[in-house]
Order: sequence, then structure tokens, then C-alpha cells
Amino acid sequence: MSAATPLPQERRLVTAIPGPKSQELQARKLGAVAAGVGTTLPVYVSRANGGVLEDVDGNSLIDFGSGIAVTNVGNSAEAVVAKATEQLAAFTHTCFMVTPYEGYVAVAEQLNELTPGDHDKRTALFNSGAEAVENAVKIARAYTKRTAVVVFDHGYHGRTNLTMGLTAKNMPYKQGFGPFAPEIHRVPVAYPYRWLTGAENCAAEAAAQAIDIINKQIGAENVAAIIIEPIQGEGGFIEPAKGFLPAIVEYAKANGIVFVADEIQTGFCRTGQWFACDDEGIVPDLITTAKGIAGGLPLAAVTGRAEIMDAAHAGGLGGTYGGNPVACAAALGAIETMKEQDLNGKAQRIGEIMLGRLSALQEKFADSDSVRIGEVRGRGAMIAVELVKPGGKEPNAEATAAIAKACHAEGLVVLTAGTYGNVLRFLPPLVMPEHLLNEGLDILENAFATV
Repeated sequence: MSAATPLPQERRLVTAIPGPKSQELQARKLGAVAAGVGTTLPVYVSRANGGVLEDVDGNSLIDFGSGIAVTNVGNSAEAVVAKATEQLAAFTHTCFMVTPYEGYVAVAEQLNELTPGDHDKRTALFNSGAEAVENAVKIARAYTKRTAVVVFDHGYHGRTNLTMGLTAKNMPYKQGFGPFAPEIHRVPVAYPYRWLTGAENCAAEAAAQAIDIINKQIGAENVAAIIIEPIQGEGGFIEPAKGFLPAIVEYAKANGIVFVADEIQTGFCRTGQWFACDDEGIVPDLITTAKGIAGGLPLAAVTGRAEIMDAAHAGGLGGTYGGNPVACAAALGAIETMKEQDLNGKAQRIGEIMLGRLSALQEKFADSDSVRIGEVRGRGAMIAVELVKPGGKEPNAEATAAIAKACHAEGLVVLTAGTYGNVLRFLPPLVMPEHLLNEGLDILENAFATV
């Protein structure tokens, strides 16, 4: 089958998962790749498109992961491939800081237009989400002439030294890798399901606690930036209680603090809106993006208010590969695809289906003596279930791992997440056909029955 042949949108298992060829490649991986580079599911992919991944053994798996929210437009989206191929034939690199090119400028223009707010904006391009977050901190410090950075419980921001420090969860991200960068301070987030006085009190109380900690322990006048994911990704798809984010934004604005929205996992139609901030009308000072921006090619960005973005001195921002021309071409193709195929609408439809099916699953297993769904949550095609032990809210990481393993064996790629390791998260490509989405949910339901 040639690379140009369309990939059938069907699940097909011809071997056990992983198959013999994948097992051979995994053995090679163990002998060649550093042990710290883990693998969730060691099936080695040969092709991917739409909602399926085809492995080297000929198995076709349903993809509920999208490469961790990267392939929002699907793998090998036509416009992405066409624009990236054309750019590959023209040139692969010059370094924008040496001899620039139009693609970088065109991507910056698109981001300035699409991100929340109608104020004058500027954009700088980088390679990864962590790099974008680091540069957002640099820019905020340059603008405010302050040093402290405030982040939140359950947050995840990357794997570099600074972003590990910003990240809340120790294993596997931070263990043994310190010391971390200084001047990082962590405050509570409005986690409705686990708020001790109830979800109805969560937004106001969490905001008050966070602000009180900043005022008493740090001093607002020392804070350069407050950084938060509008929906926390690795933390377990935690959607802060309504009203929490606006309260934090208002506090930041009143105290001259740069509010940074980390939309690396939530951006580009993933939640059924261009950006998760749009849900409550949040207009961040800076917004970091990556993952879904370029259809699978490495690209990231910081976009924000012109006066803040321009605070860094000339030469202070950049990087050899930042805004690579092929990645920029792919990003223009991905954004074109999102617009032409109304991927916001498709994400909303995925959310309707998944929330309905998962809520029914929660009810079906409400009296289970082994595993229960404590909460179904999320927006658009960014949905999760938090699993707990019967009789309360104690996290059930063991059942979560077992269900994921059962799904993998049946050809459904699912991911786990959460500070407590007890969240199944679902990130299907926004172009996934509905029949595959429902088949994947059938597999998930059967997996629950096996635990």
C-alpha cells in the first residue's frame, strides 16, 4: 500500500498488541534510546490519518490521544502536507534571526488575529511548549522589572529546568532533576471535584486563598507573571470553577502583573473554541501555544500585548530553529484546515457524544465494588473521567492503569493523567469519524467491565 493510499477509517487487529514487529523495534529501542524516554504503548506506527494509527504489523488502532493534543487536524492533513512539501522543496532553514522569510511573519499575523483580544499584538516563534513558557517568563520579567512567578497546584508547564520548577507534579517530571530555578511560588487552584467545602464555594474561596498567599508570602509588587492553564492538562483536565480565572485576571491587572495563559494543550479548536480562554471571555496579556499549532510539526509561540512583547531587547528572543520555515508552512496549512472544516464545531460535536456516553458509563458503574467514575469533565474534544475507589473520592490509580491497558489490547489508544494518576483523558483528532468515536467508547465501556 503506497503512502498516498487513503488509510481506511476502521479498527483492525491482525496480531496481539503489540505485534511481533513492534516487539522487535521495542527491543531495538531499549538498546539505543535512553531509558528515561518512556513509551505509553509500544506499537510502532507506520502510517496515520483521520482517527486511526496503523502499526508496522498491519494493525489499525483508534486514536484517542492525538499525540497528546498535537494532531487536532489529523495526521497528514492535506493542506499541511501540501504547504510543508512545497516549503521543503524551496528551503528547509535559514534561521529567521539571520535571513528571515515570509512564513514566520504570516504565522505571527494569524496568531495575532486569532488569539483573544483585539489589542495590538506581537508574536515570537519557538520550538516547543516548554520553550514558549520560558520565553513568556523572560518577556514578563523584562516588562515588569520584577522576578517572582506564580503558578498553581496541579499545573504542568514543561520539562526544562525552569518549567519543571513551574510544574506541580513530582513523578515523573521532576524527581531527581533539581535544584530548580528560584522565585517560583505555587498557590491553590479551583478544583471543583476535590474542593473540601464543595464545588459551589470553589471559585471564590480558591481565588481568595491564592490572592492571600501572593499578598502575604510574595508581595504583589514582586510578581512578574501569573501563569495558568485555562484547563489543566497533565494535572487531569481540571477545569477551574467558573469565576476563578476572571478573579485572578482582575487581580493581576490591578497589580501590574502579566497574566499568562498556557494554552499549549487547550489551543487550536481543542475545546470547541479557538482557545479555552474564550469560554469566560478571558483576555490574557500573553498566551503560549504549541502542540496543535502545526499539524504535527514542532512549533510554538508566545503572543501578547505589543507593549509587553516588545519589552525584550533586540536579540533577547530567538533560537536557531525557532519558527522553522517548514513548520511555519505546516501551521498555515493547519489553521486553514481548522477554518475550512469548522473544527471548533467538530470538537463541540465530539464533546456532546463523549460527555453523553461517559455520563451513562458513570451511572452504569455507580454501584461497582471495584471502580467508579467520580467525575466526567471537560469541554469539546478535551474530555476526562476521574476514577475513584468505591465509597468516597480516594483516587484509584490502579484501576485507571488497568482500564488503559485493556483498551490498548483492543486497539484503542488512551492516555492517563492526573496528579494522583487516576484520570483517563481523551483527545481524539477533531477530524475523527463518529463511528470510530463510538466504537472507541464501546471498547472503553467493555474495559470497565473487566476491572
